[in-house]
Amino acid sequence: MCYNLYKKAMKKLILVLIIVFFNIIFYFLAKYIKLFLFKKRKNIRLRLLFSRVEKFLLPFILLVDINTLYYIFDLYPRFYNYLFFINLALIFWFVYEILKYFIYTSITIKIKEKKSVRRELFSLIINLTKVSLVLIYIIVLLSKLGVNLTAIITSLGIGGIIIGLAAKETISNFFDSIRIVSEDAFHVGDWIETRDFEGFVTEIGLTSTQIRTFDNALIIIPNSKLANDWVKNWSRRIIGRRIKFWLKLKPTTDVEELNRVVDEIRMMLKKHPQIVTDEKIKNKLKKNLYKNALFSIEDKYGVRKTLLVYVDKIDEYSIDILIYAFSITIDWEEWLKIKQDVIYKILEIIKNSKLELAFPTYIIYEDKKENLWKS
Repeated sequence: MCYNLYKKAMKKLILVLIIVFFNIIFYFLAKYIKLFLFKKRKNIRLRLLFSRVEKFLLPFILLVDINTLYYIFDLYPRFYNYLFFINLALIFWFVYEILKYFIYTSITIKIKEKKSVRRELFSLIINLTKVSLVLIYIIVLLSKLGVNLTAIITSLGIGGIIIGLAAKETISNFFDSIRIVSEDAFHVGDWIETRDFEGFVTEIGLTSTQIRTFDNALIIIPNSKLANDWVKNWSRRIIGRRIKFWLKLKPTTDVEELNRVVDEIRMMLKKHPQIVTDEKIKNKLKKNLYKNALFSIEDKYGVRKTLLVYVDKIDEYSIDILIYAFSITIDWEEWLKIKQDVIYKILEIIKNSKLELAFPTYIIYEDKKENLWKS
């Protein structure tokens, strides 16, 4: 009798050790495959595939492990309900990871094909899928426990009103997140500015949006605040970042020379390879897109081509020339380089002219009184 019990216990122990062994093998194998793939930087799609396969294999392995242990220790009669709930949760987890894989794969393919991708839309779909699966799990769980769901739904009348009032802000933020995504106000990665904050959008969640500020702080803003206030989107432009300043020259009556300098600056800007003009826009945009009578392409896609060089005003100590143009690039560093180059070229034009730059000047008059007291 004791021998049979010992033999049975040893079988169980061996089976448990086999499960542990295979789990350890899976862990180390996954780790080394991941390291190998990350060294091969070009295999981005393969890395993504393995990463997602690893994630949806985890609930599958746990499902096999738990059911095997239940079988080894003969726990089915006493803990059947618990096993059912655990299995259901792991199956839902498995389904969720597979859905995430297909969503992320479609994003990667679109990025590789250089197509426009609404990443926040995929994020919203993933979050809604997660919430839906949790709700379905809770309904199945309550139904399995014998809870009368019809009676609960009926009794939720007054309770629902109380819960609705308590969670009013959360519900408002949820629907406002759908508004933000559907109105296409901004995307993940866009540089936006609000009444209180400015930075890059890192994530659009179900109830809040995360913004990384320029001093590298992370701000979490409720979606209701973003949906019901003004948002300036600096990234929603494809051509044209403004260069605007006034060139201050010493007062002169040499109108001919002044006109010559203004014309030379204007011509320099038109010939500059990085300053926007009509011809450069037509070369950059598709012709069928540019010639669209239904709406203003410049406003819809963010294209600016205004180029102005005019004597703007006579100040207290200077004649001011307005320099107003747009760089082709919208990148900040490239824009700074172009602006610097424009300023250098303007300074060269002034150097080769009869005009001079003006600076604020002050004249101090000294009142020298005659010494009335003579010794």
